[in-house]
Amino acid sequence: MPGLVSVKTPPEAPPLRITVPAESSPAPIRPNSDRSDPPNPKPASPLPRRPPSPSPSTSRAKPSPDRSSGKKKSPEKPLLDESSLDNPDLGPFLLKLARDTIASGDGPGKALEYALRASKSFERCLSDGEPSLDLAMSLHVVAAIYCSLGRFEEAVPVLERAIKVPDAARGADHALAAFSGYMQLGDTHSMLGQLDRSIECYKEGLKIQMGALGETDPRVAETCRYLAEAHVQAMQFDEAENLSKRTLEIHRVHSPPASLEEAADRRLMALICEAKGDYESALEHLVLASMAMIANGQENEVAAIDVSIGNIYMSLSRFDEAVFSYQKALTVFKSSKGDNHPSVASVFVRLADLYYKTGKLRESRSYCENALRIFAKPVPGTTPEEIASGMTEISAIYESFNEPEEALKLLQKAMKLLEDKPGQQSTIAGIEARMGVMFYMVGRYEEAHSSFESAVAKLKASGERKSAFYGVLLNQMGLACVQLFKIDEAAELFEEAREILEQECGPCHQDTLGVYSNLAATYDAMGRVEDAIEILEYVLKLREEKLGTANPDFDDEKKRLADLLKEAGRSRNKKAKSLENLIDPNSKRTKKEGSRKWSAFGFRN
Repeated sequence: MPGLVSVKTPPEAPPLRITVPAESSPAPIRPNSDRSDPPNPKPASPLPRRPPSPSPSTSRAKPSPDRSSGKKKSPEKPLLDESSLDNPDLGPFLLKLARDTIASGDGPGKALEYALRASKSFERCLSDGEPSLDLAMSLHVVAAIYCSLGRFEEAVPVLERAIKVPDAARGADHALAAFSGYMQLGDTHSMLGQLDRSIECYKEGLKIQMGALGETDPRVAETCRYLAEAHVQAMQFDEAENLSKRTLEIHRVHSPPASLEEAADRRLMALICEAKGDYESALEHLVLASMAMIANGQENEVAAIDVSIGNIYMSLSRFDEAVFSYQKALTVFKSSKGDNHPSVASVFVRLADLYYKTGKLRESRSYCENALRIFAKPVPGTTPEEIASGMTEISAIYESFNEPEEALKLLQKAMKLLEDKPGQQSTIAGIEARMGVMFYMVGRYEEAHSSFESAVAKLKASGERKSAFYGVLLNQMGLACVQLFKIDEAAELFEEAREILEQECGPCHQDTLGVYSNLAATYDAMGRVEDAIEILEYVLKLREEKLGTANPDFDDEKKRLADLLKEAGRSRNKKAKSLENLIDPNSKRTKKEGSRKWSAFGFRN
């Protein structure tokens, strides 16, 4: 459920870099290599890692555009004659040229040309269809340069070609070259916001690596954690938990007690436990991680863990202990990073949320303003993702203050910061969904519909059409359509939302029941009385048999069903009821009451 449910605080992001191997032979991870060797279980691709969780990892920065783009150049003479590509010595030479071009700062455009010709040369020089690791490596380099130019769509087919070149049956070198290709392809899909495809690639890479190195190799543990982080970002917490447990077991065998590896594993496990509502287990993992970081002298990491511990205490309503944890972290961050660092601002946001929940509104607003001052003048090295994440959190607090206009301004600023960043489509979709909710609450239904529509389009493009969040979003968009009297579109949206939520949440979930009720009202407005009756009868049966009749919605739905049954017994030639009354019979309630009633069928903050 990306975007609205934040599972990470984006860490600092280094710039994209392109690494071209110096030699013509690949350097895959070898089974007998030491853990300190440069090869490791992370993707051997030059792409930086995607940051799906708050465990220590790096996020991607916006790729720099080709310096030559935008300028029309006269056609240049080909670098080499096509016939010369048959020379077996040409491929390594061209890769060296590509490497030297990048190192000299001439821009990736020329390097891409060299790398493409190198891959063509390697392909021409294949002997009797023998798999060539040189070809696989050159394709990896081509894909990396495409990604550095922001041309991720063009990198995908290159990597799909690269993973077919090695033959895993020929030994560890070939197997782990395939592993590298799958991980790089997964990273590229992730940058396109295609989390499902990304996870499938990581799974294939892990399977190949385990076959080559064994299931208990320390490098396998690193890949398991990488895949677990991807599952966390996709809100697939059961899968993430199983992988994190495996990672912990491997590190217990191969790492000393209280190692940094174990600390990172426990922070990820704490995040998963927190997301699943198991706060006591999350707290236990965080305390153990903190002890490990203290033993290794990692003061700033201890402070970051203190913030997470404060979050758990706040979830458990242990507010005094939460304040103590936040203040400890704040002291460390101020002394080590300065008063205007985004880490300080992030603690201010947590304190603002805590003081709002304890009714201290003046203190809450003061901390919000202090955080915004830091975000307004960020220190060098602050990433747009950090600022956008902080503004999104503060907007939720202003929404709680019943200041939707101020909250909207912050969300718009956050979205503007992220709109050109690769891999942020799901986050932007979540922000747009939040904006749609607030537009709806203040009666700006056209803008609400536009925001929902844009969010839906982004989630479709990223392959998240089967998540519960997507189903809830469709329901919200349907409600906006009702207010705009786009009844046919509303019915289609409610029907799709029903199908998804039944699959993901089950028929008895409150979000699913809300969609049933909205769909029944829409069918009635369209004159499809029998369909509306069928749905309401099903809802009442669910409530009577499984949920109980104490819910106040039960009486509402029972009365609506009785009215429909009465009308079905005669011709429907009378004037149709207003849509407002059909969606909610208590149409004369106040705007504030309406917001509460409506949100019961929609987003949960």
